This record gives sequence, C-alpha cells and structure tokens, in this order.
Amino acid sequence: MTRALLIMGPTAAGKSALALALAERVGGDVINADSMQVYRDLRVLTARPSPEEEARAPHHLYGHVDAGERFSVGRWLKQALPIIKEVRARGRTPIVVGGTGLYFMALTKGLAAMPTVDADLRAALDARLAREGAAALHAALAAIDPQGAARLKPSDAPRILRALEILETTGAPIGAFQAETKPALRREEWAGLALVREPPADLYRAIDSRFEAMLRAGALDEARALMARGLNPNLPAMKAHGMPALIAHLRGARNLEAAAEIAKRDTRRYAKRQHTWIRNQMLDWRRAGETDAAALAAIACALLER
Repeated sequence: MTRALLIMGPTAAGKSALALALAERVGGDVINADSMQVYRDLRVLTARPSPEEEARAPHHLYGHVDAGERFSVGRWLKQALPIIKEVRARGRTPIVVGGTGLYFMALTKGLAAMPTVDADLRAALDARLAREGAAALHAALAAIDPQGAARLKPSDAPRILRALEILETTGAPIGAFQAETKPALRREEWAGLALVREPPADLYRAIDSRFEAMLRAGALDEARALMARGLNPNLPAMKAHGMPALIAHLRGARNLEAAAEIAKRDTRRYAKRQHTWIRNQMLDWRRAGETDAAALAAIACALLER
C-alpha cells in the first residue's frame, strides 16, 4: 500500500517547495490542504504554486473555487479522498500539503457528518453578520450554546455562522454532531511531517520578505479585482491575509506602506497560531526544524519507507 505523506507547517515555511521536490523524487501528486489556496482569485496573495511549478508534477485542489463561495472542510474532504484513492491506484504517492490544521484533522481524526442547511437560512445569517458583526453573533450563540461559543473566538465569523446554522436547522448544538467521528484515513495509511521553523524570528523575516515579493508580483491587482466584485466582506476569500489591509489602501484609508505592515503582522500572528496547532494537535507527527531542502526531503522519504 502506498502511504499518503501529509505535510503541515506555518505559512512561509517552505511546504510547497518541499512537496514539489518530493513529488518529482518519489513520483507523487501534490494535493492542496490550504483553505485559501483553493480560491482561483488568490494565486499571488496565497503564494499558490505557479503554472510552471504545477507543470512539473500533478497538482490537485488548487484554485478551483470562486471567491464568492464559502468553501468548507467538509467539501474539501469529499474532494480530497477520491483524489488520494485515484493517485494510489496509479501507483503514485499522494502528497497532501498545506497549513490548514482542520483539513488534516478531518483526514486523520475524522469529521462529523453535518446536516444540510437551507440556503435561505444561510443567506439570512450572512445578512445578519453584515449588519451586526461577528461579536454580536458570537454573543447570540453563547446565549443558547455556551459550550460551543466558548470554543470559538468572537471574531471567528465562519465557525460562528456554522454553529448557528446547525442550531437553527436541528435545534441541537454543533458539538452533538462532532462527538462521534472516525478517521478518513487509517493510521497505517499516512505519515505526517510537521515543519517547525526555529527560531521564530527567521520565519517572521521570511513572511515579511514574501509579502514584499507578493506586492511586486501583483497582489494589489488581485485585491483590486476582488474589491470591484463587491463581494460580502465576511467571505473567507475576502479575509485572506493581506486582503483587508490592501482593500483599505485602495479605498484611501491608509497608505500602501501601512497596509503592508498590517498584512505582515497579521500573517506573523497566523503563523504563531499554526505553530500552536502543531504543538497541541499533531502529537504523533514527525517534527522537522531543518531548513535545508535536501535534509527535509531525506526525512520525508524515510517516513514513507517505514
């Protein structure tokens, strides 16, 4: 059986480059596990693999979702599992790479089966979010599901909306559906490699340098194109790291230098949260702090050979 290699790490840690190098070395397909790289409108701002990189090895689940949609971990799992199976059937190695911990959690620990939510209810909650803000909806959730609300930040609009949708649809808290899950992949079917960049200052410098490169590569044009569409600002794509700050700049609220500093700061904070996720949730993953590409490739190959 060909095991899947799962590669998780903070943003700017070199995950995509490692995945591509491994795909060429072992005969693998790269499968995206980053919740922002699914959006076709965000190639530059999410550091999605370039067309030239995608041509070097098969890539899946990159840029296939419109920014006007709310993509979910459930949809990702339904799409990723058949791809993993098909890649194995061709005798190749599935290399699942990204920075979204919930995607990897769904693969390795399971995802609860959720009820279908009425489109009108979803639209009504979206409108309420636009009027009242995420904090108000969090308070409303806390009044009827205090345990569920306690697990969410008041600013986490997508998950607050999801919890309210489930409550409105079923009358039961979302935690009731999450209580019983089973892994999508059995433990023997995967090997996990978590990239941890130490000291953090090195990673933060890489984040800052990469955002400057994004600006040179057209990140501002991506922001301008999305702003022109007049999309709901609470959509996930509109909250991609750097997007709100760049749109604020385009609207004249701040200069480009200030917008860039906000974007870098927000991305550094996200990287810190990703490190925390790895430390607390990925206890049985192999950790690697190396930055040398050859050393990381050797570690990954050794994992696959076990």
